[in-house]
This record gives sequence, C-alpha cells and structure tokens, in this order.
Amino acid sequence: MILSDFHLHTNFCDGKNDPESIVIEAISRGMKKLGFSGHSHTPFDAGANMSIENTAKYRAEIQRLKEKYRGQIKILCGTEQDYYSDMSTEGYDYVIGSVHYLHINGQYISTDNTPEIFADLIHECNDDPYDMAERYFALVSDVVNKTGADIIGHFDLITKFSEKYTFFDEDNERYIKAALSAVDALIGTGKPFEINTGAISRGWRTTPYPSRRILEHIASRGGRVILSSDAHDKRNLMYKFNECEELARSLGLEIVEL
Repeated sequence: MILSDFHLHTNFCDGKNDPESIVIEAISRGMKKLGFSGHSHTPFDAGANMSIENTAKYRAEIQRLKEKYRGQIKILCGTEQDYYSDMSTEGYDYVIGSVHYLHINGQYISTDNTPEIFADLIHECNDDPYDMAERYFALVSDVVNKTGADIIGHFDLITKFSEKYTFFDEDNERYIKAALSAVDALIGTGKPFEINTGAISRGWRTTPYPSRRILEHIASRGGRVILSSDAHDKRNLMYKFNECEELARSLGLEIVEL
C-alpha cells in the first residue's frame, strides 16, 4: 500500500486547508511521507498561484512543520512549477513540472480552469481542438527541460472536461500522435509520470490522468509512475490510490516514491 502523497495544495495558493491541518490529517491516516507542492508564482495569474509574498511564507511554514513533526512523518517542501512560472526552484526538495496555460495571441489561457475558458482556448487555436492539443503536448514534451521537474504533472490535463463535454476525440490520429510523441520525448529524462486523481475527486472525471492508452505507452517504453492526489482538500489525500496502484501493477508499471 502506498502511504505517501507528493502533490498537495494549501491555502497559500488555491487549496482549502492550512498546511498543519493537512499534516495532522496525514498522520491520522498512518501516512509515512507528505509532500507539499504549492503552485508557483506566475505574473499573469494571481488567482490560483502563490504570490511572491506567500511563496516565502509557504516555505517557512513547511520548514517549521518538518521540525515539529520530525519522527512522526517525513515532510517535503516542493513546488508545482508551471511552464511559464517566473520563480526559481532552488532550495525545494522536489519539483512537479506542469503545463496549465497556452500562450496564444499575446494572452495566457488556462487549459483546465472552466469548460467555458477551455472553449475559448480552442477558439484561439483556429477553432481546431487538435491544433490546441498539438501546442499543448509540444510544451509538455519540454516541461522537464524547462522546469527542472522531478515529476511530470498531470500529463494529459487537457482531457479534464472530456467526460462531460465533447471538445475533441481522444481517438483522433492527430491527438494520439501528439500525446505519444510527448511521452517519447520525456521517457529519456527518467522522470516519473503522475497517475493523478485530482479530476476524479473534483467530480470531472471517473478515471485518472493519464489515460489508459497513454499509460500503456509509458509502460511499453519502460517509464515509471508516481501516485498523486493533486489534493486541494485534506479529505482527498491519497484519493483512490488503491485503485491506481492496482491499475499500474496490471500494466507492469513501476511505482516510485520520493
């Protein structure tokens, strides 16, 4: 059983809970390791990401908790570094590299905020969802190089709304080619891909990121995975990890921890 979770958000960014309450919840569940990963500052989106001031406060608070709960649980201070973040990752225990925006026509448009914004994103990509997917996966293929990531975050995030809205077809040849080419580009880095349950806990999906097809391709290339809840609420720590562990094992994927 996996008793660690390394993708967690607090009220220093867009999470619901303060860090200490999350630590207390984790200890009550018998967790061995807990990794915080605040959304890195970006100059164009103050809503979801840590401010520069909150970044300093976040790092200081996680350090305090490391000392306070030493011997009860191992705590790591990480960051979810967006492709377009302007912050240094120096001094963090680990980095999750993610693509949350596309930069198009002078504007940064979110890939996962709301269905309405996602529809606008496709419109800006010449009303072509596969053009959008190709642009997105081109950035994802470079995310480790750009962010110095130790973990590849929610690889196919653009499928967040796919179960409720028909924005595009994941069986489309252009989509498949773009996605699998990005996997191929990242395999050589040796960095693990998240199996991320965040969209399930929020009610958008019934299956984790990445899709089974992509996980099968990762397995065929000898890639590794790490389980992540992407929790923004302490109640969702290790969300559906038992099912994800079973899925990974069934595909022959090696599950790693930090």
